[in-house]
Amino acid sequence: MIKNIHVKVGKNIVLGNNLPLVLIAGPDSIESEKHALFMASKIKKICENLGIPFIFKASYDKANRTSADSFRGVGLNRGLEILSKIRKNLNIAVTTDVHTAGEAKKAGRVVDLIQIPALLSRQTDLLVTAAKTGRAVNIKKGQFIAPHNIDGPIGKVESGGNRSILITERGYMFGYNNVVVDMRGLEIMKQFGYPVIFDASHTVQFPSGSDKISGGDRNLIAPLARAATAVGIAGIFLEVHDNPEKAYVDGPNSLNLGDLKNLLGKLKNIDIILKSVH
Repeated sequence: MIKNIHVKVGKNIVLGNNLPLVLIAGPDSIESEKHALFMASKIKKICENLGIPFIFKASYDKANRTSADSFRGVGLNRGLEILSKIRKNLNIAVTTDVHTAGEAKKAGRVVDLIQIPALLSRQTDLLVTAAKTGRAVNIKKGQFIAPHNIDGPIGKVESGGNRSILITERGYMFGYNNVVVDMRGLEIMKQFGYPVIFDASHTVQFPSGSDKISGGDRNLIAPLARAATAVGIAGIFLEVHDNPEKAYVDGPNSLNLGDLKNLLGKLKNIDIILKSVH
């Protein structure tokens, strides 16, 4: 029998593979304070109407962009200031990704959940420092890590005295400029007991697939999200934007805000049916 570990994020959100689905969502990057507050409030309202717990995500710095000329973000200090305002004014749990141990320490004073980028998911110092902040840690499994090998990154966070861990699936590299999803991986990672999240945005990304930027196909977000929810997981990760074509980062694999309510409604129905059966 698999032990379903429950992880608390913020004041009242609890994630578990046998608990109701949670949404982690927001624009890929903080484009401005006004836009971040707008997106957070809009997504919050949709989630409240549907009864879906919500954690807002946006990055203050995109340190792993394809090109050095690409938009990186508003920076650590400004970004944390904006996230803190969203957290306080809108009463929303917030998360962001960190890239160094120093960033993890600073972010840990503000956010409810620290996200480890997939490309950094084997960086020991980063994982251990994030763990020691006492915040919940979301490990985005690297595209190069097999699902049964996620115990390595998990063990590093646990070594920092932290067992509030989430594991996010974001696809596997396959050939050139392509990412594929193996739904078996979700079930395999559930064996470790920790809540599993499915990133429905980066799994439709084409890394470096366009001229100096990553491409993607947002039309595939909904079917993959539905399939992953049917496996029985703790949450869905989505990049959402009110105008994806104008998004500073990852527009091609961002869900249009106007499509969010319909998708979440379907995901919740799938989640309810699956978990009531089990």
